[in-house]
Amino acid sequence: MRIKPLICLVGLVAGLSMAPVAFAAPGATVSVSNTMQLDRIVTEGTAIRHELVDATTVSPGNHLVITMICHNDGAVPATNFVLVDPVPAQVLLASDGFGTFDVSVDGGASWGKLAALTVSDGKGGRRAAQASDVSHLRWTIAAIAPGASATVSYHAVVR
Repeated sequence: MRIKPLICLVGLVAGLSMAPVAFAAPGATVSVSNTMQLDRIVTEGTAIRHELVDATTVSPGNHLVITMICHNDGAVPATNFVLVDPVPAQVLLASDGFGTFDVSVDGGASWGKLAALTVSDGKGGRRAAQASDVSHLRWTIAAIAPGASATVSYHAVVR
């Protein structure tokens, strides 16, 4: 018997607030929580470090780290868990991490690695997809044991 992937949608809504919604496959109960942190660069003398702080207020150009935590609240493993996150219009996906998840440039209708996708060039042809074309991100988590959690994250820049 083939087990269907568990799919949940997590996204940012107006004003960059978070609104997780989870859809569980039969027998699996997974809750999703998320955080949005501001990646602040701190300079101390000649040393530079990154500091993640709660993103209570953001401005264009700010770098964000958006993290989703998927917790298996059920008694059975959640296998082939698929997490889909719509990328809000207010942010641009940062380039780091492109190899760790699949992306969609057509509202979630098709998926692949960004380097392999194309979009309409508006002149009847096609061009290579860019970070600004990404509409959704997708991760597949092989298994989340009962009582365990899995975490995924991505970097974005406020438009």
